[in-house]
Amino acid sequence: MTTELPLTLPADETAAPGPLSSLTAAEIETAARILRDAGAVTDSTRFVYVGLLEPDKADVLAARAGTAPAPDREARLLLLDVATGDSTDAAVSLTRGEVVALVPIDGERGRVPILEEEFEAIGGILVADPRWLAALEKRGLTAEQVVYAPLSPGSYDIPGEEGRRIIRVFAFRMDHAEDHPWAHPVDGLCAYVDMIARSVTQVVDAAEHPVPEEPGNFHLESERPAPLDTLKPISITQPEGPSFAVDGDTVTWANWSFSLGFDAREGLILRDLAFADPDQDGAVRPVIYRASIAEMVVPYADPSPTRYWQNYFDTGEYLFGRFANSLTLGCDCLGEIRYFDAVMADEFGRPKTVANAICMHEEDYGTLWKHTDMFTSANEVRRSRRLVISFFTTVGNYDYGFYWYLYLDGTIECEAKLTGILFTSAYVEGTQTASEVAPGLGAPYHQHLFSARLDMMVDGLANAVEEVDAVRLPISAANPYGNAFTKRATRIASEAEGARAADASVGRTWHIVNTEKTNRLGQPTGYVLHAEQNPTLMADPSATVTARAAFTTKQVWVTQYASDERYPAGEFVNQNPGGDGLPAYMAADRPLDGEDIVLWHTFGPTHFPRVEDWPVMPVDYAKFTLKPYGFFGRNPALNVPAAESAHCAPGHHEHGAHGDQPHGDHSRHG
Repeated sequence: MTTELPLTLPADETAAPGPLSSLTAAEIETAARILRDAGAVTDSTRFVYVGLLEPDKADVLAARAGTAPAPDREARLLLLDVATGDSTDAAVSLTRGEVVALVPIDGERGRVPILEEEFEAIGGILVADPRWLAALEKRGLTAEQVVYAPLSPGSYDIPGEEGRRIIRVFAFRMDHAEDHPWAHPVDGLCAYVDMIARSVTQVVDAAEHPVPEEPGNFHLESERPAPLDTLKPISITQPEGPSFAVDGDTVTWANWSFSLGFDAREGLILRDLAFADPDQDGAVRPVIYRASIAEMVVPYADPSPTRYWQNYFDTGEYLFGRFANSLTLGCDCLGEIRYFDAVMADEFGRPKTVANAICMHEEDYGTLWKHTDMFTSANEVRRSRRLVISFFTTVGNYDYGFYWYLYLDGTIECEAKLTGILFTSAYVEGTQTASEVAPGLGAPYHQHLFSARLDMMVDGLANAVEEVDAVRLPISAANPYGNAFTKRATRIASEAEGARAADASVGRTWHIVNTEKTNRLGQPTGYVLHAEQNPTLMADPSATVTARAAFTTKQVWVTQYASDERYPAGEFVNQNPGGDGLPAYMAADRPLDGEDIVLWHTFGPTHFPRVEDWPVMPVDYAKFTLKPYGFFGRNPALNVPAAESAHCAPGHHEHGAHGDQPHGDHSRHG
């Protein structure tokens, strides 16, 4: 079972937060008040987003070095007037208590994200439209039998949608209060809704597919198989408590130190990841200044008249951080757990807290290093462990967990866990773009493509990226037997070369190196990115979604740091026509050799749904790894002590009780 440490206390409102600390509840209230006092907020204004307006990295580092004053605490607020459709990108100084900027958003380059209030309003809008009610009636349905999935519309130049704030809507039949409607899609029917006019602009009634009948209520005991009764409890204990220490939003664990943040758009943020080098008297060496999942998109492959537009940017269009789960029920984490709350703003500018939004704990991770030597008789082994920092968010039907792992040897991993319920359709026999997962129930093929923004700081700001391939050497006088191979490193000189594709055939990796510092062998200190070799965006290069999600067309992008370049698909993703984000950032072709750089990594699965993914999907995984490569002078985990025998389980013997046979000295064997 889980041992829970005391919950994170609310931030001390009397203590001044650091320049990069997430906004406190008091700061959210202050930011909203400043805008109200300035006359920028009316009764019909909604606060779409409120978050920290982060200062420039150079200003933060200068303040830390004592060469400049601390930068102002500023907040960014996106506002939507639900009566007029007018939107504003606002900034306020919390330090000075004044408005910094009020910039109108004209919608030409996208609109502010979708409100929860808009989701809730859909039903009332649809039941007032006779075309929609007639479409339901001819299918033998009433409005009371269906629920709605309001969805981001994309950008398709559909006549009549110019200048409008649009949501597209599917219906699902719900047979009773505990019935999962995803099992009963009303397919072939879709409504387009103008959210400001509160009217239906178009009903697309393309086909009358039978509504699948079989329920998918995995949560009801009556619809599940008999419980598996052979599993015995697993207890994870740390009798002396966890190995990490927490001071506000700063964490130290083993040789690692970092700070935690949370944002309504990006969710969990890790800052100032650094490693205390045991071979340099504990010198704290920076690795990453800031790491987050800056965007994700789920493009679907169904080309039908009611579904061709399905591609959801869960970060930029929906602000997936605001749907963070409160990890208080079940066993989301095991062991000695420290929870952290997430403080965000609701749509009226009031602070709201998601209790236990972030979970942190340690995990045993098997063997760290080991050797039994034939010459010296040395027999040494050390056990590995990792620190896990995670959060889960539910966006409609899917649940996503994002797990950051720190290892004792300096390795960093980020893993996305995908579960929840498939987005369903009616299954049409012979289709090439969907799986049948239950009788008459389809699950369209789709992808989940995440973009990790890694603001690198490997041993300092002077960084560069080298693309490294494995290369066969031809037979020659120097290689007469043809067994030789080597590696080829290509330095990425500027942003014109900064979009890079993975290649499993040559084991391609990317080395982030410091151009001014070397290890004890004279090699540049660095980290290496190991990417999973999964497909990039499968849509046609000319497709609308390709222009909007250009970041999905390559696995790696390298840019020079700029404080206002935060999102790979651009600032305003909802109804954005495409071309913003990384393509726009890189158009200046800034130099990348020895510069302050940001690495953007696209990763994620291409999902051909299985029957086994229904009615609830077992967790699927996607991840990437950053490993030290020349960063240290030797194995940095040599200082990990051997496990004590009291902490090593003796095992179970089939013949006899525990301990009735000698186990030897475990003090060195783990």
